[in-house]
Amino acid sequence: MILPIVAYGDPVLKKKAKDITKDYPNFEELLKNMFETMYNAYGVGLAAPQIGLPIRIFLVDTSPFSEDEGLSEEEKEALSGFKQVFINARIIEEEGDEWAFNEGCLSIPDVREDVFRKPQITIEYLDENFKAHAKTFNGLIARVIQHEYDHIEGVLFTDKLSSLKKRLIKSRLTNISKGKINVDYRMRFPNQKKRR
Repeated sequence: MILPIVAYGDPVLKKKAKDITKDYPNFEELLKNMFETMYNAYGVGLAAPQIGLPIRIFLVDTSPFSEDEGLSEEEKEALSGFKQVFINARIIEEEGDEWAFNEGCLSIPDVREDVFRKPQITIEYLDENFKAHAKTFNGLIARVIQHEYDHIEGVLFTDKLSSLKKRLIKSRLTNISKGKINVDYRMRFPNQKKRR
C-alpha cells in the first residue's frame, strides 16, 4: 500500500526515533509498504519518520543513480545493486574530506541544495531479518545512507544549510508545510488529516 509522505513542518520529522524489536507489529507489511511508497515517489531512500512513524527504520535503493553518465562502470555497478533495509542503525564513524552534493527530500519537494557530507561512513545496523552488521560505505551510497540516517535522528538536510540559504528558501518551506505545493505522490501536510 502506498502511504502518504509526511511534509516538512510535521513534528515527527524533528523527533529522534526509537529502536524497535523483531516483534514490531506488522513489520513485513510495513517494509513492503515503505518500498512501495518510495518507488511510487521515485525516491532512493525513505525513513519511517517520513511516513509518520518515529522508529529507527530506513531503506535505501540507489539503483536510479547508476544511470548517471559521469560515473565509472565500477560505481554504476555498485549503485545498481545496492538495496538495503537499516534497522536501529548507528553511524559509528564518518571519515574523509567533506564534499558537496545537491540533495533533495521527498518530505521537502521541489527544494534542492548542496549539502556537505563526509565521503565514508561505518554504520552498525540490523537488516530486515534482524541480523546484525557493521559495514563501511563510500561515495553516493554513503551519502544516501547519511541522509536517511539523519531522518531517524530528527535532522533534515535543510538543517545543514547556512543561515543565508535557510533564509532564501524559508518561504518555499512555509508553502510546503501549508500544503501549497503540487506533487505527483501522496503527501500528508501538518494540520491536515489527508490530502492527495
